[in-house]
Amino acid sequence: MIISHKHKFIFIKTIKTAGTSIEHYLSQFCGEEDVLTPLFPRVEPHKAQHHKGLWNPLPELGKVPTKEKVSIMWDLLKAKKFRNHSSAMNVKHRIPTRIWNSYYKFCVDRNPWDKSLSQYHMRRKRQGNTMTFDQYLDYGKLCHNAPKYLDNTGALMVDRVLKFEELEQHLGEVFKELAIPFENGLNVRAKGAYRADKRPYQEVYTPAQRDHIARAFSREIAMHGYKF
Repeated sequence: MIISHKHKFIFIKTIKTAGTSIEHYLSQFCGEEDVLTPLFPRVEPHKAQHHKGLWNPLPELGKVPTKEKVSIMWDLLKAKKFRNHSSAMNVKHRIPTRIWNSYYKFCVDRNPWDKSLSQYHMRRKRQGNTMTFDQYLDYGKLCHNAPKYLDNTGALMVDRVLKFEELEQHLGEVFKELAIPFENGLNVRAKGAYRADKRPYQEVYTPAQRDHIARAFSREIAMHGYKF
């Protein structure tokens, strides 16, 4: 997650959408007062800064479900003002209103069938290559990004949700508006080595698995017009 006072933007980092690569690229244009959350593992020249501190949690606590309240209080206890995947709601309540209202806010989302398969391969490798795709789906912790950029009523909290499938084009449009150079693209692909099976996702899914994702991500599919 990045808050750039130099270029007046807020980048909300979603999951399995090239977020680390985008942070790595943007870090070289950030100023000394900008907020950058840590990368795991760290990628040069990115350097985490200004992501720790205290804030008044009461406005935020009044607008989130109980499970999220626990996370907020844990952040406060550890002085983790901004996390790697802080939601737009988190950020809004932890910065001055004038900054939230005036800075350009953006994030990225991805076709849920492709995104889920990508997350599965990452989790499978981290767990010793024993988990099946059905076990991943049954586990229930799917790659939902919408809560990162929607409020509790379902209203959009960012100025633009870029599509992963058109990432270079969309980033070029946003960076041009922010006066950030982008002549040669991102030129980095962080965390992209988990998926050895390069078949199109349509060739991997069974009908039951396809329908499982369609139900789980119905809101995102309708919002962004994704199709299998």
